[in-house]
Amino acid sequence: MTDHRPIGVVIATRNRCDRLAVTLRHLTALPERPEILVADNASTDDTRALLARDFPEVRVLALPVNHGALARNHGARVLDTPYVAFSDDDSWWAPGALGRAVDLFDAHPRLGLIAARTLVGPSADPDPLNDVLAASPLGPATDLPGTQVLGFLACGAVVRRTAHLDAGGFHRLLFFGGEETLLAYDLAARGWGVTHCPDVVAHHHPDPAPRPDRPALQRRNALLTAWLRRPVPHALARTGALAAEARGDHQARRALRETLSRLPAALRERRPLPPHVERAARMLEGATA
Repeated sequence: MTDHRPIGVVIATRNRCDRLAVTLRHLTALPERPEILVADNASTDDTRALLARDFPEVRVLALPVNHGALARNHGARVLDTPYVAFSDDDSWWAPGALGRAVDLFDAHPRLGLIAARTLVGPSADPDPLNDVLAASPLGPATDLPGTQVLGFLACGAVVRRTAHLDAGGFHRLLFFGGEETLLAYDLAARGWGVTHCPDVVAHHHPDPAPRPDRPALQRRNALLTAWLRRPVPHALARTGALAAEARGDHQARRALRETLSRLPAALRERRPLPPHVERAARMLEGATA
């Protein structure tokens, strides 16, 4: 491999130094020797001390406030590698996976994002999303590897850096939680391919502790994504459905409240999908239903 490494890894983290250490031990042992950058979302634990003491070869982007998923954007801007793999502080890449991703990007100039096959926990169980992505009705494209999709797991994604920046990266309004679909839409709208390539493999070891905020954040962001990119009747129908659920579901009430507070900003930043991407989004919804 040349001195200028073709791929780097950006890890967004906040206050999870023990898990981050495990991830970094896996990533620093990879045969591809990727450049690694930790985008630290203003951690108040021992994260920065750990990095300085135990991982001096890892670059650190010390963010002054918590930027959520946008930390990945900041990391991708700082790295100058042509390709960027994203990891969370509880996920890492299988040996050889990043080399395979480089080969795929080099061979397919329109490829913007690879959605990997993700294996979960010590027993390496397949993430249920793997089958959903593999069965995508969008099928293959002649100039792309794998199967075309409009979704992915952020901790199992590799991007062409120029494509990621061209699409604007993860959207600031979503912050965190189900932020991937909007980026997939924006990449496709700009002409970039988004595909599931199962021979690129990521490992995810999520914390088994419950995450009570997660369902509300995901529902909020799914609705904001609709208002940002989908037709108004679709967004109105989604809003009405969430409002109906909110009468008897506190998670839905929170999601609706937080959506409405962000709705003026979403309307200002609204950019409907091109017709061909809207058709693809509807096809995927029909298959899921």
